[in-house]
Formats: sequence, C-alpha cells, structure tokens
Amino acid sequence: MKDIIFEPAGRFDFSPADFVPFRDREVCERVRRLSGTELEKREDWWHPEFNVKVMMNPHPVLIATLFARLKEASEAGRKFTMILGNPEPDTYIPLAQLINYFKVDCSKVHIFAEDEWADQDGNIAPETYEAGFVHSMIKYLVMQIDPKLRMPWENVHYPTNKNISDYSNIINDISEGGADIISTSPGWTGHVAFVDPIPEFVGSGDVEEWLSRPAQIVKLHPMTILQNSLNGTFGQSGDIANVPPKAATIGPIDVMRAKERIEVHALNTCGTFSSWQRMTSRLVTHGPVTPLVPSSMLQTKKTQVYISEELAAPFECWEKVGY
Repeated sequence: MKDIIFEPAGRFDFSPADFVPFRDREVCERVRRLSGTELEKREDWWHPEFNVKVMMNPHPVLIATLFARLKEASEAGRKFTMILGNPEPDTYIPLAQLINYFKVDCSKVHIFAEDEWADQDGNIAPETYEAGFVHSMIKYLVMQIDPKLRMPWENVHYPTNKNISDYSNIINDISEGGADIISTSPGWTGHVAFVDPIPEFVGSGDVEEWLSRPAQIVKLHPMTILQNSLNGTFGQSGDIANVPPKAATIGPIDVMRAKERIEVHALNTCGTFSSWQRMTSRLVTHGPVTPLVPSSMLQTKKTQVYISEELAAPFECWEKVGY
C-alpha cells in the first residue's frame, strides 16, 4: 500500500452547501484569518464612526452604556427610547438593579422588543409564552424595576398581531425619528433581530431597498431555527421541532433610524471555546455590506461593536477535537 503523506496539509476545494447564506469563499478565507486586535483595524468601506473593540468581557460595558444613557435622559427630563433584543436576563437584571439603586425615574422611558415568535400561520406568541422574547423582557427587566420607578405599561411596546404592520411607524413616531439606542447581537446567519437572509428581506439584493424594509412577520431561516434550539429557553438540546417556524421582527429601517447602535459579539457554549458566533462576527465586521449577512448593515452607520477576546481568538482545523 502506498504511504500517505500528511505534511504539508492538502487542500480540498468545494462550494458551500446550498442553504449557506453567504457563500463567497474568498471573503470567508480572508476574514477567517483575522484574530485579536486585527479585528479592530479599519476597512475602507466602514462608516467613519463604525468602531470595533476587542475586550475581555463586553457585557458590563453594554449594561453601563444602557444605564448611563437612560439616567442622563431621566435627569434631563427627556423621553428615552430603547430597542432591545431578547432574551437577555444577564443584561437586564443588572440594568434594573442599577435603576433601583440609583433611584432613576423611568416614567419617560419607552422600550421596544425587537422581535417575537410566531406560529406557522403568522400568529404572534402572547406575553405568557415562556420561551417568548416579550415574556423575558417583561419578567427580567420591567418587573425587576421598583414600581415607583418603573415605566408605565403603555411605554412597553412589542409586536402583536394587531400592530405588526405599523410597528416601524410606531417606533418612529414615539421616538420622534428613531430610537435613542438599539442593542443587538448577531445570529448564526448574521441576522439582526430576525432580519434573516431570506427572500422577504433580500429581495432583489439591492442594498438601499433592503435597508428601507419595515417590521414584518417572516419565515425564519433554517439556521436560525437550529441556533435557537441550543438556547436555554428551548433546553439547549437541539430540539428543533420545539422552535417556532416564524417570527415578527423589526425591519432594517428601524436599525438605520436609531440614533445610536451598540452590538456585542460574545456568545459561546456555556463557557467553552465553542461558538457559532465566532465566524459570524468576522463576516459582520469585515465582510461586505450585504443582506446575506444582515448585521453587516451596521458598517454603514455610527455603531460600537464589542467583541469578546474569546470570540476574537484564532481558530483552525483541530483534528483531535470533537464537538
């Protein structure tokens, strides 16, 4: 039998699977090689105020930013509007405790949930749905705030069957031209909220058309279903049949209208190195602006992106490591 030579490693060229949204092998190979503070280096196409920072643990900075903006507005007697992603109890419980400790009046604070699950017919999940995003936002943010400081219930906004067709207009009208801040984190497809790389948003592929699309109900990308089956709300066990097939989501226009954008890339699997977000982070920050990687839209606006050191770590083919 002929001896097989393993060094140097051989190359095997192939096209990505058909369901993969972003399939440019050249771009993927380029961004895959980036690591550490290389991810902070500016690209020619970035907006002048699109900034990337690699740091040990971005979550305290996210919490501090949301609290500082909210407190400043409260002390000035100004209305303050936030578009929030869910579920994020590890962000919102500390935020609520800071509000309580410093006795910040939230009577003029408006919060908007970015998205919510929907069934196969497009019926949006109720607030009582345990795995729901609105359920989480109310339970772990709103209800954690002292009743004397809490925002009025009419200031808590989220997609419903009744308002979804007007949800972007509602956000725009209440915020007077765009939310004061939106907090996001990319999904496996690179989605922002549930703006997935799906026909409802990709359309003809024209970027300006894509960025102008409003809130709507969408059929989720299969990768988004798979991703969420690994979330604690669905038991972290790959139970894909338990994840709803559709969702209501804000549109790209709501992200674009916001006055400030902050995004955190720090998801890994229960404290391990494993993370589906590691490659996604590189495509979001250093790939092209494209509806095939929706969070790449942030490159076109003033945005602060924080990437954890764990996600910025280099990765390669580890032959002896399994799942």
